[in-house]
Amino acid sequence: MPNDTLDAIDQRILEALSRNSRMPLKELAEIAGLSSPSAAERVRRLEDRGVISGFTVSLGLAALGYPLQAIVRVRPLPGQLHIVERLIQETPEFIECDKVTGDDCFIARLVVRSMGELDGILDKIAERAETNTSMIKASPVERRLPPFNG
Repeated sequence: MPNDTLDAIDQRILEALSRNSRMPLKELAEIAGLSSPSAAERVRRLEDRGVISGFTVSLGLAALGYPLQAIVRVRPLPGQLHIVERLIQETPEFIECDKVTGDDCFIARLVVRSMGELDGILDKIAERAETNTSMIKASPVERRLPPFNG
């Protein structure tokens, strides 16, 4: 959907919901300059158009016992692509994974409690793929909205 179909009100709604997806409808309506029923209708239309695909929660991974995060580039050995993809899908510590072009087939984000746990997870994949792991020191840009204009 082209971004020029989002007017200023839609943009204010999306920005507000990206900061707090549990924002009360009354507060969202105030931010958007609408009545509560109008704001609810705008949100419904954004969902219907596929602009809003869901509402989520942001977790403090360290508070859940996962102080370490890594980006893992995965290059399956010949004939192992689907098996490696399934291994990644079935390993809950992989919290994100993209299938990409280039030398690697997958780029994944992994959370672990310790370096030993990281080794154990990667050992299971190493039988079927080459991996390259980078530990995350900080995330200076968290997931955010793309620019709406141009």
